[in-house]
Amino acid sequence: MKNKKYIQGLGIMVMLLFLTSCQDWLDIEEPDHKLVSSEVFDTEETAKAAMQGIYNQLYQAGFSAGWLGSTTVLGGLSSDNLELINTTTLDLLQFQQHNLQPDNPYNETLWGSAYNMIYMVNSLLDGLENSTKITPEIAQRLEGEAKFVRAFTYFYLQNLYGEVPLVLTTDYEHNATIEVSSTTAIEEQILADLVVATSQLGGSYLTGERTQINAYTAKALLARVHLYLENWELAEQYSAEVIAASGTYSLSTDLNEVFLANSQEAIWQLSPLGAGTTTTHTNEGSVFIINPILPSLSYVKLSEGLLNSMEAQDLRKINWIGYHEGLGVHHAYKYKIQNATGEAAEYSMVLRLAEQYLIRSEARIRQNNLTGGIADLDHIKARAGLPLLSVSNPGISQEALLEELFIERRKELFTEWGHRWLDLKRTDRAQGALAPASPDWEATDIKYPIPAEELLSNPNLYQNPGY
Repeated sequence: MKNKKYIQGLGIMVMLLFLTSCQDWLDIEEPDHKLVSSEVFDTEETAKAAMQGIYNQLYQAGFSAGWLGSTTVLGGLSSDNLELINTTTLDLLQFQQHNLQPDNPYNETLWGSAYNMIYMVNSLLDGLENSTKITPEIAQRLEGEAKFVRAFTYFYLQNLYGEVPLVLTTDYEHNATIEVSSTTAIEEQILADLVVATSQLGGSYLTGERTQINAYTAKALLARVHLYLENWELAEQYSAEVIAASGTYSLSTDLNEVFLANSQEAIWQLSPLGAGTTTTHTNEGSVFIINPILPSLSYVKLSEGLLNSMEAQDLRKINWIGYHEGLGVHHAYKYKIQNATGEAAEYSMVLRLAEQYLIRSEARIRQNNLTGGIADLDHIKARAGLPLLSVSNPGISQEALLEELFIERRKELFTEWGHRWLDLKRTDRAQGALAPASPDWEATDIKYPIPAEELLSNPNLYQNPGY
């Protein structure tokens, strides 16, 4: 692994505390710049601050920030949901045209920021293990939160790149030459970390903010992971447990409230306060809304294919899609605020209840429980103002119902965490959906290339096929 650029040894923990000191989440004094790793875990407050620093960094890290180099934007360009407004942005155009080069800087940042996050998590876990000053209750909760973040990060690394190094320590010499792990080994580690998170975290948000991970956050990701693994019963089980927590989560009846800070639909969000600046708008609002004064500063638009998939009366089309007359393009409008200071009105959504209904619907359909699958899908359709399948087509076949589900996933989850890209990959539909409009499409494009710098730094890594 190339760690000189992304890993700064002991200084990482100091940086985490510094990031936290810029925020109002914890009332602790700014840490001394000479703070050593052991002192980070001398008190419960500083240990909690280190975990808050990880949350803050998630809002800034390339793969998770929601900005141009994020999974959200790059995955959207790789699928058929997003297109560039200006095709002279060549590094981004490579994602859209499926002509991605290993030295692409966005690809390098995607990979590097994810492994930087994993190193931070491993540093925190090391500190917790070696500390004698933290109560078991607090230590277990912090361990659960940290392991969730590691599982979450590896979920994206594996689904974007395939077999990748499984880094579980902070040993630089070991990590510098680590080999890739099998898909099975990575999946097992993701599941193991999430099981720890579910068992060690409670179901409440202790701070009152849905920016903190709880047991339901872990169950929501477990539901998605098992869906991807085609463990239909477990996918149904975990999504059902989240849906059943009706006292905590519910589908927002007003689509314009879904992405507000701490909305009832939010299972996990990232706060823009994590940026440590005076701005309080989300990165998604900044990148997707076309700049009304300087539209040339905007990069992406929604594809005609996505727009055409949505009926005129679909409330998502009405409320979640905007139009810029000057450029004549449509843009995502899930987030309504492009620039703001003061109190943060919107948080970046990571996991939300609507996806859990879609997961359970698919899991039920795959098990031939078509009635149950229709019922879950109708929750999403009802909110969108569309005819219910239970009324319009209750005798729909399993194959047709699955296709209906995939269409609803596209319409519901566009511009969120690359869902469309990952859906096309996991269901083997990428070739059919993308090849007709992409002359450079090859079957091997379903995986991103291992960054060129990583291959130069670590002789035990090998490039993905096709690159």
